[in-house]
Amino acid sequence: MRITVIGGTGLIGSQLVTKLRETGHEAVPASLSTGVDLLTGAGLDEALDGAHTVVNVTNSPTFDEASPEFFRTTTGHLLAAGERAGVRHQVILSIVGVDQVPQLDYYRAKTLQEELLRQGPTPYSIVRATQFFEFMDAVLSWTGDDGTVRLPATPIQPIATADVVAALADVTTGAPLNGTLDVAGPDVFRLDELGRLTLSARGDARTVVTDEKAGMFAAVEGDVLTAGPGARLAPTRYEEWLGAAR
Repeated sequence: MRITVIGGTGLIGSQLVTKLRETGHEAVPASLSTGVDLLTGAGLDEALDGAHTVVNVTNSPTFDEASPEFFRTTTGHLLAAGERAGVRHQVILSIVGVDQVPQLDYYRAKTLQEELLRQGPTPYSIVRATQFFEFMDAVLSWTGDDGTVRLPATPIQPIATADVVAALADVTTGAPLNGTLDVAGPDVFRLDELGRLTLSARGDARTVVTDEKAGMFAAVEGDVLTAGPGARLAPTRYEEWLGAAR
């Protein structure tokens, strides 16, 4: 099967291209570096030529109020180009609980992307993942200084990117879901607890202070970022991943 991976040179996309090729598929990475510009549509027709399936794992360059327009424009270009090319399956990567946090510009933007895909002309699949293990460093940097890191007690269920890629590959090579699959790690943590675990494992002497107003995840209410019934639970545990990373 010929599969075009939009964002195919990034963190998730590059792993997905490799995994698809390992299983015998013709996976084609498409990104700015390969001459494809989703914002203008340049290079899309060439990138989608002969593709059975398109997977979009791109991110908005910002998480602010500009992100909804990014997804509106890029999704429109991709759906139109896919229809011209005869693409039979459109897949996107989204976020568990994304439609439950309208306070966040980026989450509203991803919700818009999902809705545009549902309304589009092509059979589709939406894979929603929980927060990536690999993003914990960024989370710690948002509200950290030399001595402390301030984090809310928001429940999250983090997942390794390799496990996200495995789920994406299965959905991509299967029949369109015309719906959503949630994927999550095996364990639920409070974000402040996860911060303490991470710093301890890395020998970082900073103190985590629980602060319900700190950082992006302070806007999240309840456990909406954790997996519900029917989710696919990944095998990799955070502590194992931390140990392997060391």
